[in-house]
This record gives sequence, C-alpha cells and structure tokens, in this order.
Amino acid sequence: MQVTSTYHLMNRIDHLFQNKKQNILSIYFPAGYPNLNDTVPNLELLQNSGVDMVEIGIPFSDPLADGSAIQAAAKQALDNGMKLRLLFEQLKSVRKTVSMPLILMGYWNTIYNYGVENFLKDCGKVGIDGLIVPDLPLEEFELHYKADFAKYGIYNVLLACPETEEIRLQKLISSTQGFLYLVSSSATTGGSIKVNEKQKNYFDRIKQIETPSLIGFGINNKASFEYTCQYANGAIVGTAFIKALEKNIATSFIEDIK
Repeated sequence: MQVTSTYHLMNRIDHLFQNKKQNILSIYFPAGYPNLNDTVPNLELLQNSGVDMVEIGIPFSDPLADGSAIQAAAKQALDNGMKLRLLFEQLKSVRKTVSMPLILMGYWNTIYNYGVENFLKDCGKVGIDGLIVPDLPLEEFELHYKADFAKYGIYNVLLACPETEEIRLQKLISSTQGFLYLVSSSATTGGSIKVNEKQKNYFDRIKQIETPSLIGFGINNKASFEYTCQYANGAIVGTAFIKALEKNIATSFIEDIK
C-alpha cells in the first residue's frame, strides 16, 4: 500500500513498538552512500532483509558524535553530491516500496538552514516518521519547535547516555517521542560494547525504563546485538553496517545479526 504522508495515520514507530517488543533491529547509514543514488536501494535491501527500522543520516561536514568510519562515509556522500533537497527528491516515492519506519538523523544547523517548517513539511510529504537531532536541546525544542513537529506528524527522538543524571533521564523518558535512544557509552560511534561494572550498572538502570528504547553505539555483531537486547527493546547498528556496505556484504551481515 502506498502511504505518502504520516499526517493522519498512527506513527509507524508506535506501530512497530506496539507489535514487536524485543529484538528490534534498527540500521543507520548516511544518505547518498556509498553512491549518490544508493539511498532508496539501501532501504529496499534492508526491508527485504527483515530490518525493523532505518535511520537515514543527513551527511554533515562536522558530525561531532560520530567516529571515523561514519565521518568518512558522510564525507564521501557529500563528495558524491548529496544535499538535503536531493535527499527529499530521492525519497519522494519511497513509500511505494518501503513500509518500515524511517528516521532522519542529522545536525540542527543543516535543518535550520533549510528552514525548520519547510524541512518538517517535506519530511511529512515523503513519509518520514521521526528525527534524531543530537544537538537540538530539549528545552529549545519544547519552547520553539514542538508544535511544528506535531503539525507534520514528526517525532523527536531524544538521547540519553551513561552520564545522564536520574532527574534528567526521567525528563527525557517523559518527553521523547516514539522511543528513547540510549547511547551505550559516552564515546563516539564505531567502538565496541565494553562489559564492565559501569556499563552493567547503566544497563541495569535502563532496563527498568518502561518507555520503548533502543541501544546504540558499539553494536557490531550478533553477540553484541543479543546482549543489548536484554536491556532494551532492541539495538541500532551503524558503523558495522557501513563497513558491510563498503565490502558489498550488506545482506549477509544483516542475516548474521538476526
């Protein structure tokens, strides 16, 4: 079924978490990578491989939270000619073939320069379900942009990390939309899950969260995916999938994870 707008439908993220409680697999890759026109073919490959949700990265020249592999992939996408307007053009018919939830992940400067309401409107038109914007403060969002997000049916997914204090964590839990993105460590992307006492205490704490949640950063194989899924509804894989794309083994990589 073709769905071109999320305006009047249940958000696909809510639908996913209502219908699947465990082992949700979300994949991240930058738009326009490894080749400029690979965005939609990558999405179709992931859906056909049984992935539950995808975060499409908006390539940015200074991605502070990302490790070297994602930075290099973003640079390649930019060098390929990827721009935000082109991304929306690529996605204009994506809902003819892709039904899973789609999230755009990027930095506020890119969205602000595009025009916030124009950006949200275009997200709604192509069927984007949510945004992850690491450098948009919650207070700024609630004061200035929450109404516009709601107008176009776009969720704002918030992030928490091991250093997040309990009072702040409870605020994030009550304010996030769709799910809470739980960063496994305070390092950049591309590392590995380090099972130590601090990590275990953090995971034990987040296991008590009733709000839907996914763990990201450091999940790179079946073992780390299964480990993190003990503490949340699922996990997000980024760097390891990008490396699989480089090696042209994306399908087998997803099969190994699942």
